[in-house]
Amino acid sequence: MTTAPARAAPVGAAGLVVPADSGVVTVTFDGRRVWSLRPDLDGERVAAGWFVPWPPALASYLHGSTRVRVEGFDDGRTYAEEELAFDDRGGRVRVVDRRNNPLVVNKVGTLSRAFDATDETTRHEILTGTARILADLHDAGVPAYLCYGALLGAVRDGQVIGHDCDTDLCYLSDHREPVDVIAESYRLERVLRTRGWTTTRMSGADFKVRLVLSDGRSEQVDVFAAFHVGHRFFQLGNRSGALTREDIVPTSTVELEGVTFPAPARPERMLEFLYGPRWRMPDPSFRYDDPVDGVRRLDGWLRGFRSEQPRWNRYWASPDARSVPHRGSSFARWVDARMSLVRPVADLGCGNGRDSWFFAKRRRDVRSFDCSPEARVRTRRLLRRKGAPHDVRRLQLNELRTVLTEGLLLRGSTLYARQLLDSVDDEARRNLWRLARLAGGEAFVEFASGRARPPDVPGLQRALAADTVVAEALAAGARLLEREDIDGTDLNDRPGLPVTRLHLDFAEDHDE
Repeated sequence: MTTAPARAAPVGAAGLVVPADSGVVTVTFDGRRVWSLRPDLDGERVAAGWFVPWPPALASYLHGSTRVRVEGFDDGRTYAEEELAFDDRGGRVRVVDRRNNPLVVNKVGTLSRAFDATDETTRHEILTGTARILADLHDAGVPAYLCYGALLGAVRDGQVIGHDCDTDLCYLSDHREPVDVIAESYRLERVLRTRGWTTTRMSGADFKVRLVLSDGRSEQVDVFAAFHVGHRFFQLGNRSGALTREDIVPTSTVELEGVTFPAPARPERMLEFLYGPRWRMPDPSFRYDDPVDGVRRLDGWLRGFRSEQPRWNRYWASPDARSVPHRGSSFARWVDARMSLVRPVADLGCGNGRDSWFFAKRRRDVRSFDCSPEARVRTRRLLRRKGAPHDVRRLQLNELRTVLTEGLLLRGSTLYARQLLDSVDDEARRNLWRLARLAGGEAFVEFASGRARPPDVPGLQRALAADTVVAEALAAGARLLEREDIDGTDLNDRPGLPVTRLHLDFAEDHDE
């Protein structure tokens, strides 16, 4: 039972302040939970206790007013309950997805649908669908098992955890060389595809399986590889440490809301490995504390560094993305006047698909690429709605194997990249030049190149030195056909952003 507020916790547009002795704190807007936090981890010490800023994932939604309630998760103490206006736009704050399903900040800091806001029928569909995926993995020859939050809910009380948001599956590989683990993961993905599942590759050793629900929505079920290198156990995503093979196989079984699942041989050992010795105590603010050296090894073995991808996912899933126009950009028109009429176009960093649609309207053969699944969804939706062909693919420029594969497939294509170079790190930019060399044709790029005004996605875009970018392209084998330094437009077509446009030729037969 909650108690009357004994000590007020100020709440405001910047964040909230809770007493110094606060444990896990839950925040609701108009009676709906949106966030659970640990002040000592998420905040900074101030005279009145802990100041905790609103998480970045909520930033796009904090417009209008809401009734904010801040209370202790363990003791029910009410630290604050008051009406708060974040700005003068009017209306109520609504933290929901495109289908008006409530969203909450999850343990990795992104927004997702939680099980406590999902009806029983839908939960049953998710669980039975997850069981079917597990059965197909078993038929493919690997010992697969329920893991992470779903396993915790099954062992702890036989129910999904209300503040959890998905189901995760793992399988234990017999291989001890990362290259063999990668090959096996790709084999398993091919098996699931032949059985009718739609998948999305996330790294060399994990992929997502799309689970379509009866109401048209879909959920993504992660399939993670687990393996040993020497005496150390590794499990995607990012877990590593001491766990023996005997702790996992042969698999046991657990029940979750009436559905039977395979589980690790010693599920309690797995849960202690994942969540620590206090795993039986509910904690909606829990965050993983992964060994840094283990994460580095997994990054090096299995994937490129993808620090920008989750943040771009959040951007393209947020209300801010709705302001990006669907009409072709001015750069697309600039390129169209200079492009070969017969070559297909590869739209790299397609975003919402606006320029893919522009080129498709001109009867060009277009392939669209983005690292963000949310961006690819938006592009497919736009092209499908317009009745245009849609070949939308994942491109992770930090993964050399992906770059080499796509570069060969794009042989003879024209590469188009608007505001991509200024959104990736140095290694990804070098890989873009490798991709262009493999494609061996024209490349058109536009990027922010001035300091008068920063690009409009904070933390994800940065202005580049134009002369440095040109030197990189020439060193990679390009011939500069045209350069234009102008006041261009940002992601939302707002004017006044200094940009550089380059028309490059990577054909092998051009004059030295």
